[in-house]
Amino acid sequence: MKFGMSGKGLRALSPRLCGAVSLVAVMVAVMVGLGAKPVAAYPYYAQAAYENPREATGRIVCANCHLAAKPVQLELPHSVKPDTVFEAVVKVPYDLNTQQVLGDGSKGGLNVGAVLVLPEGFKIAPEDRIPEEMKEKVGDTYYQPYSDDKENIVLVGPVPGEEYQEIVFPVLAPDPSKDKNVSFLKYAVHAGGNRGRGQLYPTGAKSNNARYDAPASGQITAITEVEPNDDEGFPGGYKLEIATDKGTTVDEVVPFGPQLLVKAGQTVTAGQPLTNDPNMGGFGQMDGEIVLQDPRRIQWLLAFFAAITVTQILFVLKKKQIEKVQAAEGI
Repeated sequence: MKFGMSGKGLRALSPRLCGAVSLVAVMVAVMVGLGAKPVAAYPYYAQAAYENPREATGRIVCANCHLAAKPVQLELPHSVKPDTVFEAVVKVPYDLNTQQVLGDGSKGGLNVGAVLVLPEGFKIAPEDRIPEEMKEKVGDTYYQPYSDDKENIVLVGPVPGEEYQEIVFPVLAPDPSKDKNVSFLKYAVHAGGNRGRGQLYPTGAKSNNARYDAPASGQITAITEVEPNDDEGFPGGYKLEIATDKGTTVDEVVPFGPQLLVKAGQTVTAGQPLTNDPNMGGFGQMDGEIVLQDPRRIQWLLAFFAAITVTQILFVLKKKQIEKVQAAEGI
């Protein structure tokens, strides 16, 4: 397990993501990247654009770049004691046989990522506090805090989907006796999970993992191949020239990845799909609750149960005694 902002961690998290328009860099990076290959994300832009990855509406901003909706699961214990380590598990299920369009237009496996929004005071446990059994589940997972002052918001990814369909977060519960900002209450926990690359870049431009539509009505007069541009991260593709009814020409550049559905000489209408939708991934989120339990409440509850039990036993014994007396007196 890895923590903090080490160089190795940054390299793992720095792949291509949908930062600014979306957010959760690392998590979001999960996917505008190049699949199982090294990806180029935009964590700095994303984290700088949003102070909090969860909007007032409850939506996690990763959905701004990862447009398809997919399921995600969050598993939490019902309650935890202060200053203890527990597991929060985010599951990102998908068909492992699925392949996505990578940044160069080829096909490859999906990466996954997750964001966990914990209550304030909760954070990833230090390595020396994690039980050995839990360490085996955590493995080499790298946990990235959303920002220096938000250790309760944790990002993971992008990581290979075939190895991380379940992402385990070892969480340290706060101690109200040491942190006066924390109380023994029920708290909300929010999780987001993603598989596959995003459909938008930080600039708002589409990636090659999105459907392309006709920008105007008219006839496609030519389809020419466009050479790759490594400096701009463009994998190459096609330029479609559309002659409109107004006598103007509108160009639409489609990168390698999505498949063309049209050909030269064909008439199209504005908004008509020029390609298929190659996206095989998507983002989902789930909310949960956890109780920070005061051990003294449990102790008093056990004492109450014990008192009730003793009282019942004494009541039964007294009743038996009265029955014996009544029997002896012939009542």
